[in-house]
Amino acid sequence: MTSDQPVEPASELAEGLEPYSRTATFTEDTIPAGLRKDHTTKTGSWGLIHVEQGVLRYRVTDPRRLAAERDLTPETAPGVVEPTILHHVEPIGPVRFHVEFLREA
Repeated sequence: MTSDQPVEPASELAEGLEPYSRTATFTEDTIPAGLRKDHTTKTGSWGLIHVEQGVLRYRVTDPRRLAAERDLTPETAPGVVEPTILHHVEPIGPVRFHVEFLREA
């Protein structure tokens, strides 16, 4: 495989990261519009999407990754957001979630 072919999105965080920020808890009514459309985190900034209640669909849409879609719930592992990789979320009914941001220690 050459380096210009898409690869699977990360399912785990890189090693040596520590939390540095966290969003407020969002609901289906308070999700910022920017999270519902393709967006990225900055270089070096990873995210963990923690669903507290309900179902949140997490899609990775970046051309550097194979297309991926996961329904996140309180029972599933958090969604891993890689730095600079395009993604968006979509509530599936009532939902409560927050995003934790991490970077190298």
